[in-house]
Amino acid sequence: MKATQQLHNLGQSLWLDNITRGLLTSGTLARYISELSVTGLTSNPTIFEHAIKNSDFYDVAIRTKAHAGKSGETLFFELALEDLMQAADLFRPIYDATGGIDGWVSLEVSPLLADDTAATIKAAAQLHARAQRPNLFIKIPGTRAGIPAIEESIFAGVPVNVTLLFSREHYVAAAEAYMRGIERRIAAGLDPRVASVASIFVSRWDVAVKDKAQGEFRNNRLGIAIAMRTYKAYRDLLASKRWQKLAASGAQPQRLLWASTGTKDPAASDTLYVEALAAPDTVNTIPEKTLLAFAAHGKIKNVLPFDEVHAEMVEAIIEEFTHEGINDEALAAKLQREGAQSFAKSWQDLLARIATKSDALTQNHPGGE
Repeated sequence: MKATQQLHNLGQSLWLDNITRGLLTSGTLARYISELSVTGLTSNPTIFEHAIKNSDFYDVAIRTKAHAGKSGETLFFELALEDLMQAADLFRPIYDATGGIDGWVSLEVSPLLADDTAATIKAAAQLHARAQRPNLFIKIPGTRAGIPAIEESIFAGVPVNVTLLFSREHYVAAAEAYMRGIERRIAAGLDPRVASVASIFVSRWDVAVKDKAQGEFRNNRLGIAIAMRTYKAYRDLLASKRWQKLAASGAQPQRLLWASTGTKDPAASDTLYVEALAAPDTVNTIPEKTLLAFAAHGKIKNVLPFDEVHAEMVEAIIEEFTHEGINDEALAAKLQREGAQSFAKSWQDLLARIATKSDALTQNHPGGE
């Protein structure tokens, strides 16, 4: 049995952190679904920028839309929705079979809205309505401005993938926003089943401390420790009276999602984070390269623990980093801030790439198709 199937049987969903038109048209994504137990996918601006830059799969669509007078974000969201709607249809049987727990795809609101709550709420509603797919998450960052947007979007019935979470505290803030949205729906007599995932970024912790810590502290330990601490909070929340009351009303859990699980350290195992974060009732969204590596030689050694003994061990590891001069709370805030800036830069690069391609394609074919 493939390691990917073992993870699936454990109760963890494997989602591909990639989407290109080539993956769809070649049948590769369909093969990953049937052979590697992939049950969803996520996208981001960097993924689309690389896909548009490194292939000609989008050329006809870009040229046609440019000739129709479309550009910038308008043109991009049309391209992205075309891909993600097709992907959502591929995953729809999984979505239906699992009662909406699995089988999701994700589309991000413009990262330029990260500090604008009202605009984020409006954009999330519009994008979800345009997709006309029940299994499409809208990605909203778990930033200061994003938290109220998450609550309002959930209350409005928009499924949300909360992104850019880097700590237990970030996760708890996102989870509480989700629960407030559901509680408001119940009070208003609305269906409490609005799906959400909360995405914790893992490997960026270890990249951030690599040049600040010495010896064993550089061995990719902090990201996993932060993830384990967050998993404990997730399990505690699911066992809480507040959540149990919502579940009794028909709400479904906001699942914890491991993001940024590709290994950045060339000296480390290429399946390090996937193996370390095997846990039921979670999602792992992984790069294509990591998926193939895990399918080829990955092994599930242990299931992520969340008992008090292991929780104390995790806190001891994090305390060791504190003695090394690393403040995890300050670093989480820094990573979230830098993540938002990185997403905004990727967005600008994406729009610049589309503009460059649009100009080249329309000049080469001035009359359209």
